[in-house]
Amino acid sequence: MRRAAAAALLAFASATLAAGDAQRGAQLFRQCVACHSVQPGEHLTGPSLAHVWNRKAGGAKDFLRYSEALKRSGVTWNDATLERWLAAPEKFIPGNAMTFPGMRDAQARRDVIAYLRAVDENKAPPAGKGGGMMGMGRSKLDLKNAPPAGQVRSITYCGDTYTVETADGRTEKVWEFNLRFKSDSSKLGPAPGRPVVIGAGMQGDRASIVFASPKEIGETVRHSCP
Repeated sequence: MRRAAAAALLAFASATLAAGDAQRGAQLFRQCVACHSVQPGEHLTGPSLAHVWNRKAGGAKDFLRYSEALKRSGVTWNDATLERWLAAPEKFIPGNAMTFPGMRDAQARRDVIAYLRAVDENKAPPAGKGGGMMGMGRSKLDLKNAPPAGQVRSITYCGDTYTVETADGRTEKVWEFNLRFKSDSSKLGPAPGRPVVIGAGMQGDRASIVFASPKEIGETVRHSCP
């Protein structure tokens, strides 16, 4: 009797582990949102994971940064392949560009997989957001609606210093090595001719200025020394 009860308990525990919980998976997915969106067509450092189920690895439309190893893998994403990928990406597909080392906890992997399946079925709970940016959040927001502190009026440089003026009337000087120029051509990027500054408060620390297209960088930055 005791042996039968123990076997039943073990079977129940195994079934519980295998099931996966989308709600828990949504919370765990918060560690992924810096690189992956679940909105269709919204690519970040990594591809959108919307409708990843039964999709060929390297098959997200319009994502151009896949490694050759991933594109040649022949993998189709499902329960089994996502389990192996989340456990150890480099071991599963050697030479891929994923920097994530893997998720050791088996239950956590099942929960994330359950969340991705719920995303595919349009039944997913919200994953949450994280981080911070000048007057906005760190996650990819609508830069067309940046607050005045993030709206760039002018950028000049002299020597090793950039001077950035924003719509709230502030002017900050930034060491050239700490200022990055980026572009965002997505629907959430800044409007043409209206770059946005993001970063750690523009207090001489690191910051980035985001343009609607690369050609605007040369058109906006002017040399001007007192």
